[in-house]
Amino acid sequence: MADVYFIGAGPGDPELLTVKGRRLIAEADLVLYAGSLVPAEVVAGAGPNARVADSAPMSLEETHALMAETVASGGKVARVHTGDPSLYGAIREQMALLDEAGITHEVVPGVTAGFAAAAAAGRSYTVPEVTQTLIFTRLEGRTPVPEGEKLRKLAAHGSAMCIYLSAGDPEGVQSELLAGGMAESTLVVMAYRVGWPDEKLVEIELGGLAEAARLNGFTRQTVFLVLPGQGHEDAGKAKSLLYDKDFKHMYRA
Repeated sequence: MADVYFIGAGPGDPELLTVKGRRLIAEADLVLYAGSLVPAEVVAGAGPNARVADSAPMSLEETHALMAETVASGGKVARVHTGDPSLYGAIREQMALLDEAGITHEVVPGVTAGFAAAAAAGRSYTVPEVTQTLIFTRLEGRTPVPEGEKLRKLAAHGSAMCIYLSAGDPEGVQSELLAGGMAESTLVVMAYRVGWPDEKLVEIELGGLAEAARLNGFTRQTVFLVLPGQGHEDAGKAKSLLYDKDFKHMYRA
């Protein structure tokens, strides 16, 4: 048992919340969620006597004070984050303050937008004989990116990518990927507010990414799925061996 639970709320669809996450929200005395990214429907299962607070306008110190106050009075906290808390979730700073205060905590994973977007698009990040690697990353902005993780350097690997927090500069995303050696014909899925009622998916070739993003107004809350080897001309060429009748393993003679 912990005092504070960091719960991954998923990308927006309340039904993508885990069973454990839903239970902990129902049991919590304080449900603290980022209202700018987590729909109110996700925390609608809070108990009738629970305090439900939107952390979007709060500072780190203010959210910590609320959690500490609840724990001091014998209560349990559900700290609800969008997607999965481990990815761009800013949980390290919160956990450090809880550790200093002697408050126990636990993380409950959630569905991140990159996986929800691939599911909604009916796409796989990995393609046999093309790429077996997925890179989660972002374009450098106000938050610096280490030199070795610049987008063009990661693009040079030619692997699948899921690019977060970069919709404000689609031109930068496109130019960096092209500078890294990716072909203009590389398939890109742009997923806007995936899991929300106004979700929108657009498939485009890399060479038209910036224009399409601007045309659709994808300037925030958008992830870019970069999928080498999955354009129309590549469809059906590569197949997994897992269910091939000639592929032998311990469960198939």
